Amino acid sequence: MGEHHHHDHGKLKGRNLFISVTLNLGITIAQIIGGILSGSMALISDALHNFSDVLSLLITYITFKLAARKNTAKHTFGYQRGEILAAFVNSATLLIIAAFLGFEAIKRIAYPHTIDSMIVIWLAIASIVVNGSSVLLIKSGAKESINIKSAYLHLFTDMLTSVAVLVGGLLMKYFGLFWIDGLVTLLIALYLIYSSWHLFIESINIIMLFSPGNIDIDKLTGRIEAIEGIKNLHHLHLWQLTDSKINMEAHIDLKKDQPVSVFESQLMQIQKIANEMGINHVTIQPEFGIQDDKNLIHN
Repeated sequence: MGEHHHHDHGKLKGRNLFISVTLNLGITIAQIIGGILSGSMALISDALHNFSDVLSLLITYITFKLAARKNTAKHTFGYQRGEILAAFVNSATLLIIAAFLGFEAIKRIAYPHTIDSMIVIWLAIASIVVNGSSVLLIKSGAKESINIKSAYLHLFTDMLTSVAVLVGGLLMKYFGLFWIDGLVTLLIALYLIYSSWHLFIESINIIMLFSPGNIDIDKLTGRIEAIEGIKNLHHLHLWQLTDSKINMEAHIDLKKDQPVSVFESQLMQIQKIANEMGINHVTIQPEFGIQDDKNLIHN
């Protein structure tokens, strides 16, 4: 029963992602056309942000489908790390777009253009509606996956940037402040950098197999070496397979030659300690009397 419910929940997330892709592709095309016709850089910047949403959601949707595939002899981890790659591409795309928008925004502030503000106002309203709907569609999945979280961040920040574009459009229409268009674009660029930098660094850390920052390695080592019969923990490797799965492998030096049944008791204690500290999967190599490097981290 629980498995069937999980399967239905997965199908719902996949369908909601697909609907969000379609909605955002439509508003992107409309904003690019509107930006060209009105002469608004802020509207084009919002369109580019929206297009990054489309890329983000497409990659999220594809990797979501791939991650559902079963592991095979050729793909022993399955496609689980696809979502980390997607999060990296999504956040890197946002940073590149932000750099481009910032450069263009400064030019617009220095040399303002006359803009058809009514086009800006109506398309900003349309973008707010589309992004707001998309945010609600995928909100529940954002708590479970770094991949869906990155797509959710794209959509939520774009909804906020569309609000800024709307305010800018109103100021241009009623006060003729056309330099506001460049200022709004610059604010969008800065917000893009702020919202995506942490996700960019987090995805790089996982791709590079760096140790998770939330695991206290000294505490982990101390607790394992305190188990009766264990002399030393060495050759430790700790890495994140996905944003929610942490793996550990290590060698342990035993104080004496002993039956396998005794080691299995020690192994259960190691797994319990690892699980309590947030580690999902543990692989231990037991050793006795082997002369090798006993350093915790092996080069």
